[in-house]
Amino acid sequence: MQLDAEVESLVPGRSFDRRGFMKTALGSAFAAAVLPVSAQTVHTDFNGLTAGEVNVPAGDFKMPAYRAQPEGKTKLPVVIVISEIFGVHEYIADICRRFAKLGYLAIAPELFVRQGDPRAYGTVQETVANVVSKVPDSQVAGDIDATITWAKENGGDAARIGMTGFCWGGRQVWLSAERNPGIRAAVAWYGPLKGNPNPLQPVSPVDLVDDLKAPVLGLYGAKDTVITEDVRDTMKSALEKSKNPKAHASRIIVYPNSGHAFHADYRPSYIKADAEDGWKKCLAWFKDHGVV
Repeated sequence: MQLDAEVESLVPGRSFDRRGFMKTALGSAFAAAVLPVSAQTVHTDFNGLTAGEVNVPAGDFKMPAYRAQPEGKTKLPVVIVISEIFGVHEYIADICRRFAKLGYLAIAPELFVRQGDPRAYGTVQETVANVVSKVPDSQVAGDIDATITWAKENGGDAARIGMTGFCWGGRQVWLSAERNPGIRAAVAWYGPLKGNPNPLQPVSPVDLVDDLKAPVLGLYGAKDTVITEDVRDTMKSALEKSKNPKAHASRIIVYPNSGHAFHADYRPSYIKADAEDGWKKCLAWFKDHGVV
């Protein structure tokens, strides 16, 4: 298109989408809606790692994903990392590198790619309206299955698969643990637990606790105005009343001083002490349940 050519002439060597937004490699920049990022933002180096964008076959579609793993090693424990609404931007890529430094093959699929690029929009409202709200759970489930298959075929240990995700991704973690028997353990960071059923999101995690195939650790903030105390209590009660042993093994931890997105070190919502404690609990959860 003429717009692409005109903008390309201003910044040679970079590519642009049809609206003139600059395209960057997956995980190489922060989403426009979160700029400017905080001075507390964590940056993990690439030393000793193989890291960067890969393509995951999902049916006839090649889905981009960000992969990080220890260089030259195989039969690695796997962690599937599911992003918040901002997609696989620098924060999510850094999470993958943090896991890789600990010996994991970590991979974050870009689950929004068919609907658009969530990194390109300048506000949360635009991101949700133009991309996130159009993504069906059924599509996400298939893409996560494809990501797990790719990991198994590219250095990951099929018997040691964990999963973690943040906000929107936390909800998908609960749903995946309720659906996929190949996941050994999962950690959901402030993932929504209840919602209004619609054709794209027909069920909520709280509806499916009896189907849990893996124990889930849920990490939440008491000051979260989205996932409130009554919602958390409803989920706790459902887990406790379930006859499913995986539900009984699941836990919800609430941090009194935190709100939503307390692990997001690039945002004002970041609470360092709780983020670090949650990270330790996440790693321990995977260890205790056989992922490592």
